[in-house]
Amino acid sequence: MAANTTAGSQIAVPKPCISASQRILKSSIANFGNETKGESWTKLKCTSHISSTWSFYQKLNSSPLKYQRVVTKAMSATSDKEPLPGLSIDLRGKRAFIAGVADDNGYGWAIAKSLAAAGAEILVGTWVPALNIFETSLRRGKFDESRVLPDGSLMEITKVYPLDAVYDSPEDVPEDVKSNKRYAGCTNWTVKEVAECVKHDFGTIDILVHSLANGPEVSKPLLETSRNGYLAAISASSYSFVSLLKHFVPIMNPGGATISLTYIASERIIPGYGGGMSSAKAALESDTRVLAFEAGRKHRVRVNTISAGPLRSRAAKAIGFIDMMIDYSLENAPLQKELSAEEVGNAAAFLASPLASAVTGAVIYVDNGLNAMGVGVDSPVFKDLDIPKDNNKS
Repeated sequence: MAANTTAGSQIAVPKPCISASQRILKSSIANFGNETKGESWTKLKCTSHISSTWSFYQKLNSSPLKYQRVVTKAMSATSDKEPLPGLSIDLRGKRAFIAGVADDNGYGWAIAKSLAAAGAEILVGTWVPALNIFETSLRRGKFDESRVLPDGSLMEITKVYPLDAVYDSPEDVPEDVKSNKRYAGCTNWTVKEVAECVKHDFGTIDILVHSLANGPEVSKPLLETSRNGYLAAISASSYSFVSLLKHFVPIMNPGGATISLTYIASERIIPGYGGGMSSAKAALESDTRVLAFEAGRKHRVRVNTISAGPLRSRAAKAIGFIDMMIDYSLENAPLQKELSAEEVGNAAAFLASPLASAVTGAVIYVDNGLNAMGVGVDSPVFKDLDIPKDNNKS
């Protein structure tokens, strides 16, 4: 089973600040400084510097008003040790297990990075056939550029576990898989075994992320999908989440959070997304609601899923038309920009944090709003309508 839905940033919520052009009486009365350092949202503080004097009212007169731009000043935090003002995502002391990280350009990696930037310890589970390449690339520094966190340090992965979430326990593994050379010499890689290894190594976890999907017949229309292909998609893409929770929830601390990744094909027709994958995503979302109830009542663990927009990852290219889907989203979504993996990672960090302590059983859309659209506004039938366009889209 391939980890097919496999960078991030620390999230700081700035204080409310003022940014507008206004008429200001006497430039000495109100002075605002402006300094911008790129487009990073990393560790921003927002401060408004206003100098007032006792003579403010005395100096009001009928002289012409002077235009001055009112801006804000953003500066880096003075110390990484100091708590951020206001709301912030702080996952220090938390441990996360992300199932489905096999490279550095998918959603699984981005989620790991965002969680790490917020202070969480990172453990990952990698599909067995991809394990050697992933660990070798990690060891040789091929992912170093992608590992850079907002503070300049590199994301550390405490441990990489072999994982094939299609199999729950050793008894479920067929003989032909056991004898497969790609699995030779690799032990403890079924879901149950990995959960036991994590418990042995670390005791407990706080965050569980399911970034797994595979449909062997994804390129086939549903009408042409075989029973085996359909069931394989369900097994790898949705039941694997049930299995992960079944075996990991007992070692999760109360107040923990689990997150999976879904896609709008679960509720809308996406031609070309076949092989039973749309059905698997629909099952995943339904299971999210039921598991939220069961895991919440029994273990005080939250269960949510992120419906992410199209990403040009290696895994998504297996579908065959990912570029077309990205172009379609760019033209039709309310926000005309290409979705980044980092944006999905940041949403996951929020869902894993205490800020989302009352959010469970939810499908969170991170797709530039495409899910809200009822029609494709780039259709020729709308050519005579005055539809707003973002000329600065990127």
